[in-house]
Amino acid sequence: MKKQFQITAEGKTELEAELEQLKARRGDIADKIAEARDYGDLSENAEYDAAREEQGLVESRIAEIEDILMNAELIKGGSKTKVGLGSTVELKTGKKTVSYTVVGPVEANPLESKISNESPIGKALFGKKVGDTATITTPKGEVTYEITAIK
Repeated sequence: MKKQFQITAEGKTELEAELEQLKARRGDIADKIAEARDYGDLSENAEYDAAREEQGLVESRIAEIEDILMNAELIKGGSKTKVGLGSTVELKTGKKTVSYTVVGPVEANPLESKISNESPIGKALFGKKVGDTATITTPKGEVTYEITAIK
């Protein structure tokens, strides 16, 4: 059975853009390989090895993105009353306030405040309402967040 990937419309657009960019690189990589072949002996040709490695990385990422897009299930906007996929949640702990968007694992990027529903924070928040608290165990100990808003 194929795995379904849950992604937002924005995430799908980003993946499609990355796929086009990677496919555009194929020609450049093929040129690098051809140029490196002209240097002679392939067994000791670092340029050839580097170009082939780059080709392998690009082709595997293309295959991965195509698989994700083929088996993607679009997440509709999250609920405004309960934390779910697609919800943007404002959390407060002490005087600090943070905001996260709960997404599927494919789109998760903590640097962009996108957390996976499968992450410890995502699991602790899932299904909660405004005013509820969620306790997350971190390497520094337990942190309790209060949900102040769901968008």
